[in-house]
Amino acid sequence: MDIKRQRYPNCIVWTPIPLLSWFLPFIGHMGICTSSGIIRDFAGPYFVSEDNMAFGTPTKYWKLDPCTVADGPVGWDRAVSEASEEYKGHMHNLCCDNCHSHVAMALNLMQYDGLSSWNMVTLCFLMMLRGKYVDTWALIKTWLPFALVVTVIVIVSVTPF
Repeated sequence: MDIKRQRYPNCIVWTPIPLLSWFLPFIGHMGICTSSGIIRDFAGPYFVSEDNMAFGTPTKYWKLDPCTVADGPVGWDRAVSEASEEYKGHMHNLCCDNCHSHVAMALNLMQYDGLSSWNMVTLCFLMMLRGKYVDTWALIKTWLPFALVVTVIVIVSVTPF
């Protein structure tokens, strides 16, 4: 792992989406990294970026074990590549076919952990539970906007007009 160079081998990475994550901090943008740590993310219609996440650098990562994939790192990279090529032909849809779906497809293709039922909801919850912040600033970047929004709502709701 090389956070300064943004290299997260065999990881799923996550970053907040401005405005959306301010109100729902568990929702954000997700990518999957190759065995050498190159980030691939479904960044928009017909576009899968490489090492340039759509909403900024990763704030969280979830390290996975390539040994649970047939052919190890080679199988991992093949699945990430196949999913990325497939998603270059997809229209992006915030609710149904998005960055989480791209990552799920890669995990399903490699049958990570013997499973082929990965989906965006599972990934959202597992990233919340198993993901680690890259540093303290990443935690602040994720939660401070939400805390400010909640504070404003509370102040406005208790203030008599």
